[in-house]
Amino acid sequence: MRPIKVGLLGLGTVGRGTFEVLGRNQEEITRRAGRGIEVAAAAVRDVKRARAIVGAQLPLTSNPEDIVRHPDIDIVVELMGGYEPARTLVLEAIRRGKHVVTANKALLASHGNEIFAAARDRGVMVAFEAAVAGGIPIIKALREGLTANRIEWIAGIINGTSNFILSEMRARGLPFDTVLHEAQRLGYAEADPTFDIEGIDAAHKLTILAAIAFGVPINFAAAYTEGIASLAAEDIKYAEQLGYRIKLLGITKRAMVNGSHGIELRVHPTLVPVQRLLASVEGAMNAVLVKGDAVGVTLYYGKGAGAEPTASAVVADLVDVTRMHTADPENRVPHLAFQADSLAELPWLTIEDTVTSYYFRMRVADQPGVLADITRILADGRISIDALFQREPSEGENQTDIIMLTHDAVERDVNAAVRRIEMLPTVLAPVIRIRQEELI
Repeated sequence: MRPIKVGLLGLGTVGRGTFEVLGRNQEEITRRAGRGIEVAAAAVRDVKRARAIVGAQLPLTSNPEDIVRHPDIDIVVELMGGYEPARTLVLEAIRRGKHVVTANKALLASHGNEIFAAARDRGVMVAFEAAVAGGIPIIKALREGLTANRIEWIAGIINGTSNFILSEMRARGLPFDTVLHEAQRLGYAEADPTFDIEGIDAAHKLTILAAIAFGVPINFAAAYTEGIASLAAEDIKYAEQLGYRIKLLGITKRAMVNGSHGIELRVHPTLVPVQRLLASVEGAMNAVLVKGDAVGVTLYYGKGAGAEPTASAVVADLVDVTRMHTADPENRVPHLAFQADSLAELPWLTIEDTVTSYYFRMRVADQPGVLADITRILADGRISIDALFQREPSEGENQTDIIMLTHDAVERDVNAAVRRIEMLPTVLAPVIRIRQEELI
């Protein structure tokens, strides 16, 4: 049986890792797939530089359309990133009857519905395990391993750059900017880290997970996104004193608002109790918790980026596509786990509908009556206090920090209360507010 022929769009970090893993583990991969998988050609920006990586035998081109149109290529592996020309090339590959493997979470979060519909119409597969959490097989777990379950919620650390920064801020007591520069020096953060530190990368990934978990169309526009750039070292310190660690979490869950079911989709810094599994995930590692009604809470942990961890997921997709290459399209696992004609149209809830507990830090004048004014406003807003402490001001200092943890409250009520608190003349700075999740 002739080997499956693969064309690579991109030979960067992940492309190089994919090429090397396929070559190094060729025998094992062939035994698992049932036939050989060979890279037939690759499209690269710099042919001369790529030649030094792959040697003299692999055909290289600087025109990615050569890969998409290549008559012998069965699977196009898109590792270019970004929206265009990736979208155009993927759709053209599908139109020509080629299967697609991609690690491009931004592309799928923005254009996944279009791409999956085109693939269904043409009877080809689009595999995307590497698009979320690198080498962690979270897509396969949701699409296949947990199919008996009604998924209740997902919460994950799905951006290693942000987790590295928060881990270093906590361990070393350093400010955000200092740790960001260190992350860039070590290669954990890009020269332009916006997608990572503002939560956009995590929101792309969470959007894909939510669609698979709940059987709904992909809808990146519904994601609430808040990054870590404004976090202060003192909030990480205060959280630790209260028994919490701050993590940038992607959270999606079923929720009930005004008697109607909906789906939360949110990325933001979150206080996590230190005894919870996610609180102990440090450095650039990723971890995803999934709660199903039958299985309970399961944890998926590992490297969320890097050449070979991500290549591991790409090659796993290549093996899956190879196994199912000749199968009846109707009997393949659906792209979003649920059959395409059975996707639900559940409403997406806004961040103001969210019910959770909160951490507040308030910089206030050190004088009588301040705390009474604040607690009165919170009570008026139906927000009850779970814990509270006030930092003792230094000698000669006339202001201090009040730290509070609340019980569950509706974000809409919290926003209104915070606005009133910030109008008090004794409150000297904007209120710092961080959401809290127990993750039981």
